[in-house]
Amino acid sequence: MIKTYQDALDRSPLSASTKRIYRSRVAGFLAWLVDAEVEGDPLSDPFARDFAVRDYRTHLKETHHAPASVNAALAAVDHFYSVRGLGPANARREALPQAAPRALDPGDQRRFLRALEQTEGSRDRAIGLLGFYAGLRVAELAALNVDDVVLSARRGRVIVWHGKGDIYREVPLHPEARKGVTTWLKARQSEADALLLNRRGTRLSSRSVGGVVVKLGELAGIDGLTTHVLRHTFGTNLIRQGTDVVLVAELMGHRRLDTTRRYSLPTTADRVRAIEGLPVEG
Repeated sequence: MIKTYQDALDRSPLSASTKRIYRSRVAGFLAWLVDAEVEGDPLSDPFARDFAVRDYRTHLKETHHAPASVNAALAAVDHFYSVRGLGPANARREALPQAAPRALDPGDQRRFLRALEQTEGSRDRAIGLLGFYAGLRVAELAALNVDDVVLSARRGRVIVWHGKGDIYREVPLHPEARKGVTTWLKARQSEADALLLNRRGTRLSSRSVGGVVVKLGELAGIDGLTTHVLRHTFGTNLIRQGTDVVLVAELMGHRRLDTTRRYSLPTTADRVRAIEGLPVEG
């Protein structure tokens, strides 16, 4: 049965890593099924399938698998049954604990901004500053044209014409971001429309923009830094300084306020500080 499933995986459009993970998780389910006392034939009968998958979910929880691991295993089992033509099992997923999106803590923010100061390339510094102070997505950064950045002596704003969901928005530029973009504009020496250019003088791709941010993170000693982490940091900083959630949603281009409210959720560090703040003396 594993061989048959592997053949189906080989024909599927899933990534190599997903195929490997699914095969391992389905093998675990089938191994459990051999010894489980399940009524009927769970491999061909939909009702027996549902009961078996629910019992397997209970087994995973009793053997101390985290909710995310349980849900991941059930996703693989659903794929297995879909390949067999039975479709996904009628088994609910585990509720996942809510947490704020990953954002840089104050210490990492200081290291990142100091790394930007030490960066020789004005283009890369501008990318980092726009991500940190304007919360632009990687595709939005790559799509910027020179005319989309409006600068004056004391103010500036960046215009996003086609954000996610085709949402238009304007984000005022922080003085540091304005300074960084101004320095890059003086250095770029090109008549091209694109704001961010590669060495050939053509528009920098989203992948290349992401690569710049990764390198900036490495310079700051921050693992796994992405433009999205910078965007989450932008949103988190706004919420935690008391900015109205409606205004934050507008600045970030969110359609739903629930998306923006995630930035007010506690982080792991918040939970640790809450416990460490308890009194130790009677």
